[in-house]
Amino acid sequence: MRTVQDDDGDHYLVVKQSGDSSLVRDPETGAEHYVANSDLTVVDDESPLSTAAAGIDPAIRRLVTATYDDQSLGLVIELVDRESISTVELLESYDLCESDLHGLLAEFRAAGLVKEADSNGRRGYAATELATQAVNKLREGDAAETDSGSDADAEASDTASTTPE
Repeated sequence: MRTVQDDDGDHYLVVKQSGDSSLVRDPETGAEHYVANSDLTVVDDESPLSTAAAGIDPAIRRLVTATYDDQSLGLVIELVDRESISTVELLESYDLCESDLHGLLAEFRAAGLVKEADSNGRRGYAATELATQAVNKLREGDAAETDSGSDADAEASDTASTTPE
């Protein structure tokens, strides 16, 4: 698979190529269509997998790449929901040792998901606007799936969220 761009600068993934045209996939929509090969330029310095990922909202991509399990994702969600939490309260409220908590918070700060904040006069942390946007967009997606009433989707979601770490 290769990354190409058209005359407008839009990036696509080549699915199939013939002599005159290529079947390309839009990473933002997943839609496929044919484009004349003469209207496409190969983008050598962009990985096809990076192009595929580019179709996902940047805030969600950041959240997904920074959180690697339910516990780390849950910590970001708690910071979004609770606005700011002191470090002491984080240690008392959740099943994380001090080094694990500080390690996660350092990773999240580096990813731009959390920032240091005052919480009732104590040193603490709060979610950044980027983290808030990502969590809200994920929740919007969950609401849309729930509204569709698909039992298979709900069952798959339940299975995925209860998979042991």
